[in-house]
Amino acid sequence: MAGKLLVVGTPIGNLADLSPRAIDALKSADLILCEDTRHTRKLLTHFGIDKPTQSFHEHNEDEKSSHIIDNIFAGQIVAMVSDAGMPVLSDPGFRLVRLARERNAVVEPIPGPFAGVMALVASGIAPAPFTFFGFAPHREGERVEFYGRVAAAGHTAIVYESPERVLDSLRTAMNVLGDIEVTVAREMTKVHEEFIHGCISEVIGRVTARGEITIVFAAAQKQHADVAPDEIASEFERLRATGMRRNDAVKAVAEKFGLRKNDVYKLLLD
Repeated sequence: MAGKLLVVGTPIGNLADLSPRAIDALKSADLILCEDTRHTRKLLTHFGIDKPTQSFHEHNEDEKSSHIIDNIFAGQIVAMVSDAGMPVLSDPGFRLVRLARERNAVVEPIPGPFAGVMALVASGIAPAPFTFFGFAPHREGERVEFYGRVAAAGHTAIVYESPERVLDSLRTAMNVLGDIEVTVAREMTKVHEEFIHGCISEVIGRVTARGEITIVFAAAQKQHADVAPDEIASEFERLRATGMRRNDAVKAVAEKFGLRKNDVYKLLLD
């Protein structure tokens, strides 16, 4: 009899959030795939689960996936977890699930915490429609393009960020999106859980750069392409005054006003 792939959500901080069904799923597994076996072993030990574990992360997912599916068809029950939250979402697992679907293996999701939605429901920001954008890029120029896509979507946006870059990320967001409403969720489900809410300019002065961070942005107001040239030039100069490079400022202006970059360059040259 063929086995199955269990995609198991695990706590993002508070171990009490591991559901009874998730515990049963992990106990039933012949093998548990983990981002970090040492991290997952602490969770398993807490719940008295003694099952074989195997490292499974972004650097070896392609190499291991086919063999794992072969084992499932040989009858193994394989559970996949990430270090925290739901696998696949900004964590390893997509390629394995994709291959399982292509080969018609059984995939069974076991619900668990998702930091993005938890931050959203506690934010007080309109919940629908929303878009989950995952982690913001490290480099400033790439972050400008990233937040340009956030602006273009016109949805409430969920973004993951590291504590080391959260302030830079918020400043870039304010330059591109404007001083919109935002909630920064920090250390959710843990002892020092905190939700910091307000306009971006207000929140920047209150954010503590430590802990796991999820940001919820209100939808940026969409601009119209028939905006006055003076307004485009003014926005460009404002971004340049913050230290943003010329090309990055042009990209940000184009995204904000729904224009092509070439059109922005032409308007600035006129």
